[in-house]
Amino acid sequence: MVFSNYVREIPNFPAPGVIFRDITPIMADAKAFSEAIEAMSAPVRTLEPTHVMGLESRGFIFGSALAMHLGLGFVPARRVGKLPRQTIQEKYGLEHENLALEIHADAFGSGDRVLIVDDVLVTGSTAAAAKRLVERTGAHPVALTLFIELSELTGREALKGLPVFSVMRC
Repeated sequence: MVFSNYVREIPNFPAPGVIFRDITPIMADAKAFSEAIEAMSAPVRTLEPTHVMGLESRGFIFGSALAMHLGLGFVPARRVGKLPRQTIQEKYGLEHENLALEIHADAFGSGDRVLIVDDVLVTGSTAAAAKRLVERTGAHPVALTLFIELSELTGREALKGLPVFSVMRC
């Protein structure tokens, strides 16, 4: 399948000079979405994850579908203030942006093997924060799998030591 046929490039969104990769067409096509989930799962099966953690917000869509496909539990990594119980938090982004991800403090335990899932890898700061969150619980992050990697932005560099698998590179 040619996945690029399902990705729309939207210039100057959300800001001038940015090219936004709209992935909603692939999610709207059941066959294409199913094939994308299979492509995301193929390189990570041998890593034997025990859980999938999806990053807010489009990582939830890919992550929950991938968790069902692999027969694993799903844990959402949310923006601050969205989870109802005790959480742990990890900041990311530029100092002045004050961005952070949270998971429930009891989301993972020692010995859990966590597959991190997102839709697009840009700078890698969000995925790096997710990796640190997993490590803080005593669990082991086994890989990051995603649909699109923007290779010109070198997001992999923020994830040294974590295998990264992408279906498409733009």
